[in-house]
Amino acid sequence: MNKQFTREEISAKLTEILTDDFEIDEAKINPEASLFDDLELDSIDAVDLAVKLQYFTDKKIAPENFKQIKTVGDVINAIEELLK
Repeated sequence: MNKQFTREEISAKLTEILTDDFEIDEAKINPEASLFDDLELDSIDAVDLAVKLQYFTDKKIAPENFKQIKTVGDVINAIEELLK
């Protein structure tokens, strides 16, 4: 069974993960924010984020797809594509 989420629901869940699990100030989180420069995630954080998003979507995120992701907006777009 495929879960369906709106872009707003994906964005809200991503914001929740980033603020709760990575202790990032919500004011810094916007679609243009760089995961690595603005939000100061490292490669291990990125893997952890991918795992948390897999639980949220019930879908596996291919590592090669996650390597292309640079911004919060990229994450939202990737999840939308994954859920199609």
